[in-house]
Amino acid sequence: MAAQVGPLPQLKLATGPAPMTAEQRYWRTFKNQLLVPSPTSYPVTHISCGSADTFAVTTGTRVQIYSTRTRKLLKTITRFGDVARSGDIRRDGKVLVAGDDTGKVQVFDVNSRAILRTWAHHKQPVWTTRFSPAAPTALLSASDDKTVRLWDLPSGDPVATFAGHADYVRAARFLPGTTSGMLVSGSYDATVKLWDPRTGSGAAAMTFKHAAPVEDVLALPSGTTVLAAAGPCVSVLDLVAARPLHMISNHQKTVTSLSLASGGRRVVTGGLEGHVKVFETTGWNVVNSAKYPSPILAVEVIPSPTSQSSSSSSHGQDAAAAADAAPDRHLAVGMQSGVLSLRTRLTGPEAHREKEREREMDALVAGRADGLEAKKARRKRRAAAQNRLDLVGEGADVVIAHEPRTHRKKERPWQADLRHARYGAALDRVVDRSAADYAPLSALSLLLALRHRGAVRDALEHRDEAAVLPVLQWVCAHVCDPRYVSVCVEVGLHLLDLYAEYADASAALASGFRTLHRRVRAEVERAEVAGQTGGMLDSLILGCI
Repeated sequence: MAAQVGPLPQLKLATGPAPMTAEQRYWRTFKNQLLVPSPTSYPVTHISCGSADTFAVTTGTRVQIYSTRTRKLLKTITRFGDVARSGDIRRDGKVLVAGDDTGKVQVFDVNSRAILRTWAHHKQPVWTTRFSPAAPTALLSASDDKTVRLWDLPSGDPVATFAGHADYVRAARFLPGTTSGMLVSGSYDATVKLWDPRTGSGAAAMTFKHAAPVEDVLALPSGTTVLAAAGPCVSVLDLVAARPLHMISNHQKTVTSLSLASGGRRVVTGGLEGHVKVFETTGWNVVNSAKYPSPILAVEVIPSPTSQSSSSSSHGQDAAAAADAAPDRHLAVGMQSGVLSLRTRLTGPEAHREKEREREMDALVAGRADGLEAKKARRKRRAAAQNRLDLVGEGADVVIAHEPRTHRKKERPWQADLRHARYGAALDRVVDRSAADYAPLSALSLLLALRHRGAVRDALEHRDEAAVLPVLQWVCAHVCDPRYVSVCVEVGLHLLDLYAEYADASAALASGFRTLHRRVRAEVERAEVAGQTGGMLDSLILGCI
């Protein structure tokens, strides 16, 4: 029994480096930017998203509370004697704490905006206040009076006071997970200190020295690694080994803010040069970057409300595992200009609708609106016809299980010509750029098949000027592509051997051969420069070893 004849399979070329990585595509989905100017023109100095449904923005003498779902302003708290600092919402969304430049620490009821507690123990501006992720009544404050204080909401006095810093303390956080009772702080004395209230001594359990004032600190979900922003660098500190692990130096100016993203698998940084950068937490490589028009003072990635509430309810379990399911929802950036930028990641039906709107706008601008409408109408008709067919029952093309299909796949015309040894006709079809199904890969597939059969020269012989020019133009167009170069060189040599003697009698043929010569010469020069550059790099590398 004769074997069934099938069409020549289409080639699949190796893909080069993608112009955009998957990570960049992910961060590009944060669209629908909302710019909110500060009502008092003060800089936006802090953004907090402790609650599942709300996040707080501190600017000037007020703390504004926004909805995570709608991005609308819900409440404004203005009961401060001076510039407010670091408004932080507790994870249940009911209580907010903030410091101010008078040295007070105030706790507010979010619904009524009533002051629940006021502490005036700090003697200078309080720059950082935060609730504990584990104990709902525990919170901390860090001040320019060089102290970090631990508070209990029902108590009028601090639970503990840590006074080991020698300059302003501008950053402090609770550690997460099993180490949630411990605190880490960063100061303008260029140190990061780890505090353990359980010792009762008030002395730092660990100190890391830096080369510049520390603007912010951030603990990873494991609780054993802390990031510290000092000048234009971010240091990665291992608390178990008590040593720095890595130094991130991708910013040109001071890094002012750090935030976790993607369930703790990414770290987002903001700097005074206006750049927001995203780092992966394995090798600490930059995976995305964005530029803003003003120096950045605060950056926060806000998870979606559902995932944030589920991770909040799982405290006491594995924090990293709980965070894995937390998709990012908003990228909030506060700037020196007083503008709050909110970019929202569109997912599901929202993303589909946004893509449709962009496609319609592009078609309208390009004058293709009628074609787009016709395409949508055809799509609807096909869907309606398919629904009618489903209602009738099985179609005419019923495939019986385990039975071989008797009909052959449809052959393209050039494949039929190849099968019947009409090599010249097949080549004419695949290099015809005016054909509706023209594809360079088809020509490459055919030429490789002809090379395998030893019939490349047969396909090129006995041609007139009109038949030679399309082949010559195809070779000129692809001779510089590394994936096509071997076939193009072979075809080009055959063309020169067969038709170079007729170039004097044909201006078009002479022009085609000159173009081919020019492109080959330019490619050879580029290869020589690349070889010289590679040799110099090898010499430099060997000299550094």
